[in-house]
Amino acid sequence: MIHLNRFITLALLLLPLGAWAANDRTASSTIADVTPYVYPDNQARTPEKMVMLPDGLSYLTLSDDGKHIDRCASASGDVQETVLNVEKTRENSIDRIDDFILSPDGKKLLVYSKKEMIWRHSFKANWHTFDIYRNILKPLSTEFDMQQAPAFSPDGRMVAFVADNGNIYIKKLDYDSQVAVTKDGKKGEVINGVPDWVYQEEFGLLSTITWAPDNSGLCYVKFNEADVPVYTFTLYQGACKPNDQYALYPGQFSYKYPVAGEPNSKVTVHHYDVETRETKRVDLPYSSLEYIPRITYAGSPERLMVVTLNRDQNRMDIYLSNPKSTVAKAILSETSDAWIEPNTYEDIHWGNESFVIQSYRSGWCHLYQYAYTGALMRQLTSGDFNVIAYYGADASGAHYYQATSQGPLNRQVRRLDSKSGKATDLSPANGWADLQGDPAKGFYSIKYSSTEQPPRYTLYNTKQKQLRVLEANDSLADIAASLPRKEFFTMQSDGVTLNGYIIHPQGVTSKAPVIMWQYSGPGSQEVKNQWSVDWQVAAAQAGIGVICVDGRGTGGRERSFTTSVYRRLGYYETIDQRNAARYAASLPWVDASRIGIAGWSYGGFETLMAATAQASGLPQPSYAAAVAIAPVTDWRYYDSIYTERYMLTPAQNHDGYELAPIQFTDRLDCPLLIMHGTADDNVHLSNSLEYTAQLVENAKSCYLMPFTGMDHSIRECGARAVVYGTMLHFFKQNL
Repeated sequence: MIHLNRFITLALLLLPLGAWAANDRTASSTIADVTPYVYPDNQARTPEKMVMLPDGLSYLTLSDDGKHIDRCASASGDVQETVLNVEKTRENSIDRIDDFILSPDGKKLLVYSKKEMIWRHSFKANWHTFDIYRNILKPLSTEFDMQQAPAFSPDGRMVAFVADNGNIYIKKLDYDSQVAVTKDGKKGEVINGVPDWVYQEEFGLLSTITWAPDNSGLCYVKFNEADVPVYTFTLYQGACKPNDQYALYPGQFSYKYPVAGEPNSKVTVHHYDVETRETKRVDLPYSSLEYIPRITYAGSPERLMVVTLNRDQNRMDIYLSNPKSTVAKAILSETSDAWIEPNTYEDIHWGNESFVIQSYRSGWCHLYQYAYTGALMRQLTSGDFNVIAYYGADASGAHYYQATSQGPLNRQVRRLDSKSGKATDLSPANGWADLQGDPAKGFYSIKYSSTEQPPRYTLYNTKQKQLRVLEANDSLADIAASLPRKEFFTMQSDGVTLNGYIIHPQGVTSKAPVIMWQYSGPGSQEVKNQWSVDWQVAAAQAGIGVICVDGRGTGGRERSFTTSVYRRLGYYETIDQRNAARYAASLPWVDASRIGIAGWSYGGFETLMAATAQASGLPQPSYAAAVAIAPVTDWRYYDSIYTERYMLTPAQNHDGYELAPIQFTDRLDCPLLIMHGTADDNVHLSNSLEYTAQLVENAKSCYLMPFTGMDHSIRECGARAVVYGTMLHFFKQNL
């Protein structure tokens, strides 16, 4: 075997990492060193789930053992009564509850068990309905064992859900009867009510079913994916939750996955009338409609709001439709010279008389309030900062939002007074805060952390009175005092100021090696004043420094900074990461000959880009080693929605797509480790296999470690510690 410190570029060895690691017993000890600092051991405690009852004075919460649901006082947290005990329900029983949904009127529950994941965000389960006052538990459906995306009608008397056959059904609770809303669902061709894979992954959409406020009907999106190409990957037995049916012969998993430039699902909006059982299609007049990322009723049964995007994702239209007449008209259009940011269409807040959107039209993201006629009522926020999230308004009309008002490294929760227009910070100036809950119900909690402060959850009322601390994570604060901390800095790249952090190595008296860690994807952010304990701690304890720089294209900054990467992903990011490595080399404690680079997913893409330094004008690579985890190696392999948002289609942007790691394998001249899950439905293993195929063509070598049966997250059964422990071991050997 050729050891990486004697790397021979004219010979090819694509070796399982196990063969390499077996000759060095320190690999297992490094994994053990990393384990306390990575998932799941690094997770801070979170408060119990609080589902507010309609009056806001009390909430429901599920016990840790899943055996009962209690009603508690909002202000004190005291248990007032048990509303569901699995051992005392009438008519039917279940062993335990995984989670629950409260009906809008607060009188019924949907509870589920036997959860089965569909994709990494969606699932199906065995759902039951529960009448709180009658203590009666009933299966949601006797025809289908598993159901997906159930939704209560506003009066709580009906539940719509989707079955495995791709059809929507309504359970009428008063009559204990079930009605089919659709009948054309067919696997691989038509899905009703729930989105296809790419909508779930890139639009964060898990259901399109929306009930009319007067309970008269519902609307939904139909996904016709018949023309979407099928992607198939191999399934193995594996050891983590083994699939024994594949013990001797591997199986296959096939699903619809549109890569860049290929057909997407055809989407249409439909209205179902509960009384007549008639279904009508809602016609949308815009001919270039490609995506429908959101639909919802907004305070009136005659006001169905449909949000659409064109395929280039640089135009958003908002339609107001009367679903019974099917007449729709556009009331607002938003365009961009790059792409429309997802929060613009994903996080619209629909009120009874107006709606609030986030827009980057000024060069920064701010809040704009519109009437349902499409008339702008007022701009709510302004300034050289971004609104990151909008939480809604309280009973007084005050608006709550998250902003970068103290710079991109921090997040503040702010309250905008409806009368004076004055904004007040509800969280510290430095640190990372997020609001949880609904101010309209009179209570909310704020999660706050910083690099030195573990997450702290505090409950307030809308008069800004602190009621109680829900979770302080005090035990973590004591531990944190002894851990290496992030030190923030700024640097210049092509005259542009970039933010970064350093975690200094411990116990090093001479010059030390450094790992350059990054993600680099559009709108992402790694450099932030937020609590985080991860593999970097183990690296520092092992005498290896960690430096991370957010290059051009990343988030929290002005719009022009983020969109500078449009149509040529990997170009400016690579320049910035190469300049970050040069900055690291200039530091007095860094050994310039021992700098490595690593990243996951988009970070894996950029790792390979930087390691081959394809960008014009950059010198040849000088990294001592590189680690790419689940990397995209060619944007032609990745899904349509994400890729085309930033790159358009391959036909529209041929030169941009040529800037891909797979095009520059001949320039790799440092030891490389690639790790990838074999069941990654997001960034397919084929990305890494095609990349290594090109290495073969160029007489290059790398190490490849597959994680059998693992998806894009590679975290089940302690796998995350193996990923980062293996990465650190690799860098120890090569830095």
